[in-house]
Amino acid sequence: MTVRQTKLDRELGKHCQALAACRRCELGDVQPIVSLARRPRVMLVGQAPGKVESGGGRAFAGRAGKTLFRWLERAGLNETTAREHIYIAAITRCYPGPSPSGRGDRVPSPSERANCASWLEDELKLVRPRLLVPVGRLAIERFLPRRNLEELIGREHDLDHPGGHCVAIPLPHPSGASSWIHQDDHGLLLSRSLQLIGARLEKLGVIRETPTRNVA
Repeated sequence: MTVRQTKLDRELGKHCQALAACRRCELGDVQPIVSLARRPRVMLVGQAPGKVESGGGRAFAGRAGKTLFRWLERAGLNETTAREHIYIAAITRCYPGPSPSGRGDRVPSPSERANCASWLEDELKLVRPRLLVPVGRLAIERFLPRRNLEELIGREHDLDHPGGHCVAIPLPHPSGASSWIHQDDHGLLLSRSLQLIGARLEKLGVIRETPTRNVA
């Protein structure tokens, strides 16, 4: 273990302890979700935890998470390895509650996003990711220009962030409430993103080789 890895391990541990104790938003008896990774070189940023996650403490533990990890398996990364080597963050860290429409979860309010922003800023500075994977429109728009998803997904994007410079490869939201993935040729764009993620993970040494099977 290098000096930087030891320092990162220690500082992320302190950061996650502080995050777990955060109560900046008035959301009742809801605890922030924290990542298990301690020496990551990759960050994945989602929108916000769902109801399942609010009771278990792990990011992407519900149905949307099962879909996300099936996607990552197509890139050559199983869930256990993903949780160990990818720092999983989000725009907000507490379950915001159900959507008023009754379909899916409520989108975090601007004030909730502002309250949570410093946690993500600090994580970018600590991890200094070489690869960043924003998942869903809210996370994608935090890092990339506001465009149609089909102009962003399936491509690599150079990104400057508070921790330095990296490549961003966005993914659509894995929630069943999102219909984007089922429209037009969007499944092909998803496959392209997964191929790009697999190649970057291989280059970073997170996986040994990119899967050779068809990921479409």
